[in-house]
Amino acid sequence: MTQVTDLNFKEILASNTLCMFDFSATWCGPCKKLAPIVEELAKEYEGKAFIGKVDVDDSPEFTDFVGIRNVPTIVFFKNGEILPDRIIGATEKAVLVKKLEELM
Repeated sequence: MTQVTDLNFKEILASNTLCMFDFSATWCGPCKKLAPIVEELAKEYEGKAFIGKVDVDDSPEFTDFVGIRNVPTIVFFKNGEILPDRIIGATEKAVLVKKLEELM
């Protein structure tokens, strides 16, 4: 899975129609619970949607740009535009799959 940083997020947004970003932190328990689900989705949706992980401590510019206040937070972009749909806190894979399918 691609690690998204302040250095590459603009390029990722410009080159992908649908993006899902997992904003998380290494010290966050719920983030660790969500991580394997996001990794599975990244493999399953390869070529259909970009799914990446953002460490909020290492990427303050992107984190501020998106307005992240809690971790984990899942944020979706379509055609470079941030969508109002956010999922805050650990969630089930089925919830993320449903949202990705709706947005495709």
